Amino acid sequence: MVGRYSSNPVRFLLATFLLATSVQAEEVAVAAAASLQDVLQAIAPLYEAKTHDKVVCNFGASSALARQIRAGAPADVFFSADEVTMRSVSTEPPQIIVTNRLKILGNLRTARRVAIANPNAVPAGVYARQYLERAGLWREVAPKVIPAENVRAALAAFEGGNVDAAIVYATDAPKLPGVVVEGKNAPDIRYPAAVVRDARHLAAGRRFVAFLQSKEAMAVFTRFGFLPPLRPRSSKTSGTTSTPPARLRW
Repeated sequence: MVGRYSSNPVRFLLATFLLATSVQAEEVAVAAAASLQDVLQAIAPLYEAKTHDKVVCNFGASSALARQIRAGAPADVFFSADEVTMRSVSTEPPQIIVTNRLKILGNLRTARRVAIANPNAVPAGVYARQYLERAGLWREVAPKVIPAENVRAALAAFEGGNVDAAIVYATDAPKLPGVVVEGKNAPDIRYPAAVVRDARHLAAGRRFVAFLQSKEAMAVFTRFGFLPPLRPRSSKTSGTTSTPPARLRW
């Protein structure tokens, strides 16, 4: 079992896993949140070049991926968009890799249809509902909600003109005009990654999770708009941020 890593053990793992010539290349199956698709497709070749492992990703809603893993679908690493879903899967101790923010596309008040990921199951939708409830907007927006399979589907619905507004991750729509949700109502969006207990390629899974925490990988995450892990919050501030509330344009 791998314990929780501190900064020094992470560097040790990287040195051990990535530089040791005795390590045999393997295939690592990664079940990852849909919002991680672009960034992991950029990170995977860097990891493969260092280790000669082959990364095979399965992208989807974290809740759907968790169900698949619990049903026996092959996965060496689970990279979820939230910690609640991560805890529903038997894994080694998870590591918070990056954080994210929500982005509102369109005008929620005037919109007739609003796309968000399923607010009862999919992390992006759960986060969106948390924000709307904290902002006192859920009752007004809920009748307009068109639940999507995952956050990328919500974005596609907005871009295709099938809905008038959407709430997605800031990393999903960096070039689209909208409002990034910050301030006291913003949900704490954290992405943990962990090796699945029944991983077929345990060593490869551990190498990949270690690489995700490297400076090289973090530079790619930053380029795609993800933020580094937040410091733990006190019980008084849990679930909020210390930045002033954003002025939302309705």
